[in-house]
Amino acid sequence: MRQATLHQLKVFEAVARHNSFTRAAEELFLTQPTVSMQVKQLSKAVGLPLFEQVGKRLFLTDAGKELYTTCREIFDRLSQFEIAIADMKGLKQGSLRLAVVTTAKYVIPRLLGPFCQRYPGIDVSLTVTNHEYVIESLANNRHDLYILSQPPDDLDVSIHPFLDNPLVVIAWHDHPLAREKDIPIKRLADEPFIMREPGSGTRKAVQKLFDEQNVPLKVKLDLGSNEAIKQAIAGGLGVSVLSIHTLALEGTNSQLAILDVENFPIQRYWYVVYPSGKQLSIIAQTFFDYLLNEGKTVAEKTAFEGIFSQAHKPDRPSADADTSE
Repeated sequence: MRQATLHQLKVFEAVARHNSFTRAAEELFLTQPTVSMQVKQLSKAVGLPLFEQVGKRLFLTDAGKELYTTCREIFDRLSQFEIAIADMKGLKQGSLRLAVVTTAKYVIPRLLGPFCQRYPGIDVSLTVTNHEYVIESLANNRHDLYILSQPPDDLDVSIHPFLDNPLVVIAWHDHPLAREKDIPIKRLADEPFIMREPGSGTRKAVQKLFDEQNVPLKVKLDLGSNEAIKQAIAGGLGVSVLSIHTLALEGTNSQLAILDVENFPIQRYWYVVYPSGKQLSIIAQTFFDYLLNEGKTVAEKTAFEGIFSQAHKPDRPSADADTSE
């Protein structure tokens, strides 16, 4: 093991966690052959195979399981060391590790800009990924803070809302309903809908509202990204329900229109989450306080003028508010 490197251990840990060379390569921004080579060299250093392939599935060997446990202990100790060093340096130097769900890419970079200008010595590692991976990272305490719109209800975590995340009905600018006001939600029963994939938080919230109003939802197309949905709307394939933050990158000349529909917007929130009892570094604590105290103002100021005036936003819930959907 003296020939093993920290880089090889990180590569191995990612492969073991995902049970996939391909997904590990995507996470680490490496090619799959490079990942395979690193694992092969590590296996040689250990003297035993670390994985076995059964059909198309990848499994850890007994040696691999032992090494995976050891890797987690090593990385946890390194994380504690980084926190201690960051506290010693104060806010002059250090790192901040954030894991955010994909939709948060419309929000968090706008918040990070002013924060990094205020503290230029801080290096930020921003992992933008799907909800499942963020929850898994949260359960294993891999990052400093986590940003979600649908917090877990089966983990012992501290949950704090910091920004409104209203869901609105979006159509192309020349859609017949774009010029109408106070549109009854039943009018949408005849509209073809473009929706996020089944299982997404946005889709669950939309389906819940339509079920409560006894309005059938005619889903014409499922897509896995907000950008793809906006392109489908532009192509005349239908209307959709998205977070209003997804319009922030469109600019003031956006060709997308927010429809004035009864029972909309669906009010949701962005939450900053971390494991209960976790000792935040001074940098993580400072960013946490920044989100809660300034996040809403900064996000709305850096979005294009007028976007948030198109959706009603009630007061932010308390940290003890019900976060279930």
